[in-house]
Amino acid sequence: QVQMVESGGGLVQAGGSLRLSCAASGRTFSTYTMGWFRQAPGKEREFVATISWSGSSTSYADSVKGRFTISRDNAKSTVYLQMNRLKPEDTAVYYCAVSGGPPTARVPDYTFWGQGTQVTVSS
Repeated sequence: QVQMVESGGGLVQAGGSLRLSCAASGRTFSTYTMGWFRQAPGKEREFVATISWSGSSTSYADSVKGRFTISRDNAKSTVYLQMNRLKPEDTAVYYCAVSGGPPTARVPDYTFWGQGTQVTVSS
């Protein structure tokens, strides 16, 4: 069992930045692929970014590529999502998740999920 707690969400104007954090429990954090997903009202949960256990491999949704950066600190069992040049369409609840396999964009490949943090971008 892995528990995650997201933080760092909030209200920001378009063009602004936020940094999300996800702190995970468990001594095996460094062996897991981590991912960030988001879900807007009335929409399905969608992939945002993923990072391998070592941090050497990352992947992003086309909609955030060049604006968002995923990173991790295994010593702190924490994964981050730096979000720059935010747009109103980035408004959603953001979730971090754990996968025991290689980096993937598929929701079903992730086993444990955090409770989510709200990000609201005003125009």
